[in-house]
Amino acid sequence: MHSDSRPNILVRLWLGFWRGLTAFRMAVFNILFLIVLALVLRLLFFSSDEIIVDDQTTLVIEPRGFIVEEYSGTPLDRAINEALGQDVPETRLRDVLAALRYAAGDDRIVQVLVRTDELWGVAPGMQIELADAFARFRESGKQVIAHGGLMMQGQYMLASMADEIWLDHDGLLLFEGYGRFRQYYAEGLEKLKVDVNLFRVGEYKSAMEPYIRNDMSEADRRASELWLGDLWQSWLDRVAIHRGLPVEVLVELTEDFAGAVRAADGDLATMALERGLVDRLVSRPEVRAELANRGASDPDTGFRQIDFETYAAASSEWHPRAERVGIIVASGPITEGKQPPGTIGSESTSRLIRRAANDDSVKAVVLRIDSGGGSAFASEVIRSELMALKETGKPVVVSMSNVAASGGYWIAMGADEVWAYPTTLTGSIGIFGFFPTFQDTLAQIGISTDGVGTTPLSGALRADMALPEPARELLQSFIEHGYREFITLVAEHRPLSVDEVDQVAQGRVWSGTQAQRRGLVDQLGTLEEAVASAARSAGIAEDYEVDYVERELSTFEQFFVDMASASIRMAGVESTRGPAAWLSGDLIRGMLGDLRLVFSQAQSGRPGVMAHCLCEAPR
Repeated sequence: MHSDSRPNILVRLWLGFWRGLTAFRMAVFNILFLIVLALVLRLLFFSSDEIIVDDQTTLVIEPRGFIVEEYSGTPLDRAINEALGQDVPETRLRDVLAALRYAAGDDRIVQVLVRTDELWGVAPGMQIELADAFARFRESGKQVIAHGGLMMQGQYMLASMADEIWLDHDGLLLFEGYGRFRQYYAEGLEKLKVDVNLFRVGEYKSAMEPYIRNDMSEADRRASELWLGDLWQSWLDRVAIHRGLPVEVLVELTEDFAGAVRAADGDLATMALERGLVDRLVSRPEVRAELANRGASDPDTGFRQIDFETYAAASSEWHPRAERVGIIVASGPITEGKQPPGTIGSESTSRLIRRAANDDSVKAVVLRIDSGGGSAFASEVIRSELMALKETGKPVVVSMSNVAASGGYWIAMGADEVWAYPTTLTGSIGIFGFFPTFQDTLAQIGISTDGVGTTPLSGALRADMALPEPARELLQSFIEHGYREFITLVAEHRPLSVDEVDQVAQGRVWSGTQAQRRGLVDQLGTLEEAVASAARSAGIAEDYEVDYVERELSTFEQFFVDMASASIRMAGVESTRGPAAWLSGDLIRGMLGDLRLVFSQAQSGRPGVMAHCLCEAPR
């Protein structure tokens, strides 16, 4: 008789569980081991801060994605997204400027190559900052060459700052002009039975028009045409100056671009060469050979080179004992609480302001703003902190980047000086509130809400009930009071009366040039000029350092950022996202982002009181 020697079912289950647990444990420890190994290898081979730059080196400036004031998200978030191939490429403006500044006086750098193919766009304000930096670099006598295969107007503007523009033989060059187009949701929301309760002050406060209209209002159209025309004329004038072309040539071309291409039998590259838009048509091997001839050759890359981010990081020096001008970056939407870089938080940004106020080595502060606004309450919190900083005796100067409108202007107006680019979008002085309700939407699926309360406002701010008339009156009064507070504060800080402010307010967006004419801005100029002005006001114009005031990473955070970065390098992960992939995703994100404003307010149970223009600089 044969007996079954196998363990019983409970024993087999336990053994299976234990083997699985052991395998999982070994996998976890193996992953940790690989991360630690990557860190060790990084420390052994990549930890030296000394970057050796040989003679006859070409500095390569190849911006990726959009050029921004600061990276979006925390360093750890960015490292993880890069490891997963989900990062949205960004290039910090300050890194490009620093590299050009150091390279001008560095005899080892013989020339600069600007590659445009990885650049997705650069806003008009930053175009001015970059043009000024390239002009100062070229005063050193070194040449700048720009090369690319695809040049839209943002890429071409950057290329035009070079001494020579080289385009691939089959390259594409196209200028579309600037435009402002939005999706309008009124009919869609009506079909969904969403009751949008919008409260606003100002004829031109058009931020939330898409929720109540199916097209652009005439007021918004007139205002947009005015500032868009100003920005486009600036683009034409600057390109004409950079290329030494009559501006009329560019105007004629952009008015009939299709005809110009048709006349060249569809050959965009040849058309660009014949019209003087580019200097040479060259292939990439020809570019490498030419740059090696002008500088030095390299067996791996064709010519001796160093990328601008590595060069800027290696060339920077900080003298802790020097008197400093601190720069605080306020970039992104303005919200309440603590927020990561790329978003302005009432608490996180205020903390940086207090840190600058308490640092005795910081003698003046420049607030660098790139924001269309956001929460009116958060904007006032930040403005109050800046006023407290001024009371310490330290000069406070605002440097507006691409956009400093609505809430962005709210936090700017109290500075000792307000600087902007001619193309900065600013103003939009006004606020709005909205509170959507979904009682009719719910009724479509048989859900209703009923009950009792003790006052006329009991249950008034429920998203599943219609907004009662007392609540409407309350919110409209509150918004009107907020607008009066806004224009009164502007009048207190600017050389204008309340009536004069009201005439240029009403939610209207202005270019920097238009805003200066109307007393909303003091000076037109670059960030460097704003910093120099702050230093003069502090009496340290002869000897000072510039330092960005930023939240410092804890040792724990820095450890994991280093681990993630090392793992990425060891794995050789590269993002495969290109402009086309970004475009489709961005369109969806843009639509959902607008709609999220509606639903997030409904979930919070309170109306949104916003100082936001929902505008952005064209790229």
